[in-house]
Amino acid sequence: MRKRETALKAGGLAGSLFAAAMLAPLSPEAAVAPVMTDQGKHWTASTREQYYTQDQGSRVMPLKWINALKQADGKPFLEDSLSRYGYLPNPQSPDPGLPVGFTVAKENGEKMLGMSCSACHTRQIEVSGTAYRIDGGPAITDMQNFLADLDASVNKVLNDEGAFADFAKAVLGPSAKQPDLDKLRAEVTAWFLRYDTIIKGSLPTEYPWGPSRLDAVSMIFNRVSGLDIGPAPTYMIPENIKRADAPVRYPFVWNASIQDKIQWPGFASNGNRILGLSRNLGEVFGVFADFHPVKDDTRVLKINYVKNNTANFHGLNKLESLIKKIGPPKWPWKLDKALAAEGEKVFNKKDPAQGNESCADCHGIKKGAMRSLTHETWATPILDVGTDSREVNLLGSQVKTGVLEGMRIFPEREPLKAVDSAFTVLGTVVTGAILQHYLPVELSPEEQKLRSKLDKLVSMFKSEVDKAEDLGDLGGLDDLKIAFQMKEQPATSAAPSYPYESRVMQGIWAAAPYLHNGSVASLTELLTPSAQRQASFKVGPAYDPEKVGLAAEQTKFNFTLKTTDCNDRNSGNSRCGHDYGTSFSDAEKKALLEYMKSM
Repeated sequence: MRKRETALKAGGLAGSLFAAAMLAPLSPEAAVAPVMTDQGKHWTASTREQYYTQDQGSRVMPLKWINALKQADGKPFLEDSLSRYGYLPNPQSPDPGLPVGFTVAKENGEKMLGMSCSACHTRQIEVSGTAYRIDGGPAITDMQNFLADLDASVNKVLNDEGAFADFAKAVLGPSAKQPDLDKLRAEVTAWFLRYDTIIKGSLPTEYPWGPSRLDAVSMIFNRVSGLDIGPAPTYMIPENIKRADAPVRYPFVWNASIQDKIQWPGFASNGNRILGLSRNLGEVFGVFADFHPVKDDTRVLKINYVKNNTANFHGLNKLESLIKKIGPPKWPWKLDKALAAEGEKVFNKKDPAQGNESCADCHGIKKGAMRSLTHETWATPILDVGTDSREVNLLGSQVKTGVLEGMRIFPEREPLKAVDSAFTVLGTVVTGAILQHYLPVELSPEEQKLRSKLDKLVSMFKSEVDKAEDLGDLGGLDDLKIAFQMKEQPATSAAPSYPYESRVMQGIWAAAPYLHNGSVASLTELLTPSAQRQASFKVGPAYDPEKVGLAAEQTKFNFTLKTTDCNDRNSGNSRCGHDYGTSFSDAEKKALLEYMKSM
């Protein structure tokens, strides 16, 4: 039994700001409407509105259903735009009451509720009664409770006659006939079977994720392998669903498009349109896209990846274009420029206690791998600095491959075995879906080798990008071969390695809590030796500008994250590691913090 301590849960304005586009407050704790932090000239009210509402192909449930659902206390499920989970109100939503990142698309004439990346990558913090909106920042949301409560609400509809009657009246109207009622119950039952299976199998019960974190990789693995690749009519392989107990903090997405590696363990190559689409397609599969690949001997790949697939490729490309426009947020309070200049020197100072490396050696802006003809990427070192190992470990998960057994995309790859890597399964379905979407008439293995055949892919892809200058950013077929690659452990390695990405630090002040698993409350704590860091802290939107991170007192959520030390590195909540800079003097640390505010 793993030893783990983790979260236990019970239930003046200055600097570069622009106050246009005021929105409703996040919570009663915020006395004024949020102020939009300055995120560059390309990030406008118009681009923000598109970012908040752009459909990417997610299909949670019919919009009528969630409008009809009730909380346990009988109040509407969508009350307060789901702010009880930390989601942010969006008065500009075309469908009133939906929060930021909750989308609506029509399918077979019916409005369907979905989610987009902005639900998890829009942040709001609070200082002295003022709320500050940070687009592209890691959300401070409690997704686990949202998912669990949605499950409970639908369960009540199916098992309480009064609840079903109220639900049916709201969905069908007061004069619905019995056949319509029976059809609705059958549809809700079929939806609930799949949803309840993944929720009960995935969500950790004793140690919940808590606000600001989720185990996204496990949820994507579970969704694709557990709900999508089994036999009809359910398409499920329930035994593939594993406990999602490697939670990480949502990353910030500004500058994400130009990293040469992406995802916390750095397993995804990145830096052009095709690679961006690959990572985003995996994401939408994880947040409720309808997707069921089926055997099809008329296809060169012998599997049809697009027949049952609601992924909105145009929407995904549009969102990537929008994300490119999000600049890192500028520090909105007073900044000591002289002290920040001293801090820049500390940022570049070698630390003898850490192999004579500097902060800049890992986190400075350096040229990365060649991915595009229009821009350089930024190098993203993938390093083991002693942090929590659990997310790297889950990448070795094995699953039954269902309808994909024996399949492969590229001739040089090994066919999928009956039981194979969940990571390989995900790479297979993402690559297959992209190829078949843009190449409806498939190429034979021999034709795939001919570079001239890429002309068709490029011409179809061009119709879905927005500006001519983006076209050189397209990438090619070879990029799909490297989109999902894990670095194998050397056979002779004496000890395993657990590496994670080392990102450029622009806007880092707005990304607390820190380390990939969110186990450190502030940058001040991160510059404290790991053995002396806080063992527990409250999580919420209240922000401490002095410590550059979460404030000690929080009122939004009743949640305290309890972390483990270096004796339990695989807990999923270890605060161990990243001791770079912890041996600097207090004066140096103060200057370094000021510099990181200015980045």
